[in-house]
Amino acid sequence: MLVSSISLWEIALKHQKGRLELGTSARELIGRLKSIRGLQILDVDLETWLASVELAWAQSDPADRVVVATANLRNCALLTSDAKMLEFYPRAFF
Repeated sequence: MLVSSISLWEIALKHQKGRLELGTSARELIGRLKSIRGLQILDVDLETWLASVELAWAQSDPADRVVVATANLRNCALLTSDAKMLEFYPRAFF
């Protein structure tokens, strides 16, 4: 299973703003995730940033674009509840 680091950044921001309860700090949660066998946290590299800009998608949220570009570059399915991602990315599932 792959997780983009930008998704973890978004989780941390929502937690910091009080919009998401984690039961622990974001840093602790990410530390726990890093120890899960079979889970890989992907850094956002230059190729992913460029691919996110090249998407033929009206979505302007850079984090959403990076998540979709990551899935596309890795030829992966994408698990999301985001309606815009579900509509745009053919391998997105809820």
